[in-house]
Amino acid sequence: MTREIVMDTETTGLSPLTGDRVVEIGGVELFNHIPTGKTFHQYINPDRQMTADAYNVHGLSDEFLRDKPRFAEIADNMLAFFGDATLIAHNAPFDVSFLNFELEKAGRPALRNPIIDTVAVARDKHPGARVSLDALCKHYGIDNSRRTLHGALLDSEILADVYLELIGGRQVALALVEEVNVSYAGATLVAHAAPQRPTPLPSRLDAETLAAHMSLIRTMGEAALWGYYRDEEAAA
Repeated sequence: MTREIVMDTETTGLSPLTGDRVVEIGGVELFNHIPTGKTFHQYINPDRQMTADAYNVHGLSDEFLRDKPRFAEIADNMLAFFGDATLIAHNAPFDVSFLNFELEKAGRPALRNPIIDTVAVARDKHPGARVSLDALCKHYGIDNSRRTLHGALLDSEILADVYLELIGGRQVALALVEEVNVSYAGATLVAHAAPQRPTPLPSRLDAETLAAHMSLIRTMGEAALWGYYRDEEAAA
């Protein structure tokens, strides 16, 4: 059973080493690659002025953030939501470095969760291609029309869709397993593997129908795929 958190942060600038701070955190829970509906979202008062470049990216103003809690006040809630799950982020070193900086200032231990960087995954899967979140949405046909500005929770939701495509598409979540329990909206959904018949059902095709089918196949030419199965049946 695999629990993952797709997460994102918004900040006042590009580096905590120059005094920049986290102003928004968003996270989306996946269980066995299935979104459970559980999310984490928090705006944070950074106790410093927003840079113009950062404001142009996410639109979070000093005035809007002034009455929001400080990071130290929400750190435990964030850590409880993360738990020991694998954390998934786009350009993960950026987000993790900021969160570890904030955790240190708040007197909390650094993150020890396994980390997956979807930028690295995308570069490995699509070498030479653009791997921005918008470019990947376009590549996979994911609707990101709501993303007029960056937002930590919205970007996490979009990245969850991108991540599932990067690891093999949504069919990953439909792999046959013995049993999966997923809590969603207060209910527990249980998925069971499809049972297999111990003895296959007898064919309903009679000799006349089979002969007609083989006659049709012969009209398709030697290049037809059905010819392979015709030859297999003839050899059996």
